[in-house]
Amino acid sequence: MAERTLTQRELNRALLARQLLLERVRLPIPRALERIGGVQDQYAPNAYIRLWSCLEGFRRDDLTRALERRTAVQATLMRTTIHVVSRRDFWPFAVAIRRPQREWWLRVKQPRPQERELERRAAALDALMAEGPCCHEELVEAVGESSGLSGPWLELVRVPPSGTWEKRRAHLFQTAARWVGPEDVGLDEALDHLVRRYLAAYGPASRTDIARWAGMRPPDIAPALDRLALRRFRDEDGGELLDLPRAPLPHPDTPAPVRFLPTWDAVLLVHARRTGVLPEEHRPRIFPTTMPQSVGTFLVDGSVAGTWRFEDARIRWQPFARLDRDPPRGRRRGVTACGVPQLTSTMRR
Repeated sequence: MAERTLTQRELNRALLARQLLLERVRLPIPRALERIGGVQDQYAPNAYIRLWSCLEGFRRDDLTRALERRTAVQATLMRTTIHVVSRRDFWPFAVAIRRPQREWWLRVKQPRPQERELERRAAALDALMAEGPCCHEELVEAVGESSGLSGPWLELVRVPPSGTWEKRRAHLFQTAARWVGPEDVGLDEALDHLVRRYLAAYGPASRTDIARWAGMRPPDIAPALDRLALRRFRDEDGGELLDLPRAPLPHPDTPAPVRFLPTWDAVLLVHARRTGVLPEEHRPRIFPTTMPQSVGTFLVDGSVAGTWRFEDARIRWQPFARLDRDPPRGRRRGVTACGVPQLTSTMRR
């Protein structure tokens, strides 16, 4: 039987707590990445900005060193987008999504690829990188194909210094087996791990939410949901929500500080709509079809209240409405400007 109904406000505070956006914490970078389910990193500075919003005392060089030491890994994973994840999470995520991604490639990619040809490309790339990391241009020359190279038939990772704050073009690659280590997890264990990571980072959530985040279909994750012992709630529309036992559910009146988010942050994507972090009237401003890179946002009281950009050595922020500096106690009139800083830089080295 389902447990109690959770309001959108409760789901909002649960998401912020699990995404380390209610208060900064002191954690090693790999553990922080595991807590928040990794960082979508289509633009190299994104992971730096996101960790700065989560971690006490974070400095830019901290993440660069983690990538160099291979405790953090940058690769194409969930939703076939670039993510920064911990080394420990890489293989479970990659193994869990492999079969659905391959099926998607064979069904959707145009021109329609042949699996035998993709296997041939993967073998050619693997042999080429036996001598060391290769840049994208070398890989394209080896297989004569630039669109996805061999896709999910060979897991590749981005090798620093490419894809870092200092060198943002992520164009240097090595096979995951050589950079991270050999694949060391079976499919059932990997799928269970992926579902637990999602719920720990974004729950309570529906089956569809979990699948959307992973770039899979609900039937793909059903075996893991059947195996795991999960709590059940309802949302305000009566939909089922799943969660891990003893996962945090803060009081809905828990204060939420101002936080800056990078472009394409995962808490704003469709899978987290239930939490109201991005009010739907603002969604077209954040993800306009004419601007593939999206825009940076800032949160006030747990919701997107405007956008920001780095310009002339300063953070320029543009609120969507007037920000009340001191809202009446006990009332939620609009949003408050308390804590929105006029920063001179996003973070120190």
